[in-house]
This record gives sequence, structure tokens and C-alpha cells, in this order.
Amino acid sequence: MELEKLVEEFARHVEAGTDAVWRGDSKAGSTHADRYIAAFKKLRAQGDAGRDALAVLLQHPRMDVRVTAAACLLRYRTREAKAVLEEAARGEGMVSFEAQQALQRWEDGTWALDLA
Repeated sequence: MELEKLVEEFARHVEAGTDAVWRGDSKAGSTHADRYIAAFKKLRAQGDAGRDALAVLLQHPRMDVRVTAAACLLRYRTREAKAVLEEAARGEGMVSFEAQQALQRWEDGTWALDLA
């Protein structure tokens, strides 16, 4: 699968997962989470080319997509990813909380999404 399609798949499933959680459908949310994680693993398997492809989502119009991509890219694009997470963390709600948690895990050394 080409990189652009994997990036689109990642974004689509982040959006759908967030929307499912807001509807109260945690089962669908988990299914979509599994799918965007699978897309990330395929991108990561492509090395820096896959990570560079994912980095376009740091500018995505939806905050949930930006935050999820940033969390995945902290090791590879630290400065840009932290900026996205710090901006989101200043807000309120589920996505802001997720950004806060990603930053906390990064700072305390327990972050482990992309160690390869």
C-alpha cells in the first residue's frame, strides 16, 4: 500500500474513532483505534519515509488527528510534535487530555510508541 493511502487510512480511523467515542460507542472506537495503529505500524515499517509521510497530519484540520500523529512522531519529529501537543494540551476535553498524557509520558521517559 502506498504511503499516502496509509496516511489517509490513519487519519480516517482517528476521526471515526473519536466520533464513535463521542457517540458513546466504545466498541467501534476501539476497532478504529486498532486500525489507525495498524496503519501507523505499516508506516513505521517504511522507516523515515513512512514517518515523513505521517508528518503531514501535524497540519490536519482536526485536532484529534494532529494530536494522534504528534504522539506517534515524538521521537522522530520532537520539536514539531511537542508544539502540536502543547497547543492541544492548553484546551479542554478528551483530545486535550490525550495531548497532556502524551507530553507527560514523554517527559517522564515512559513514552514508547515509536522506538524502532
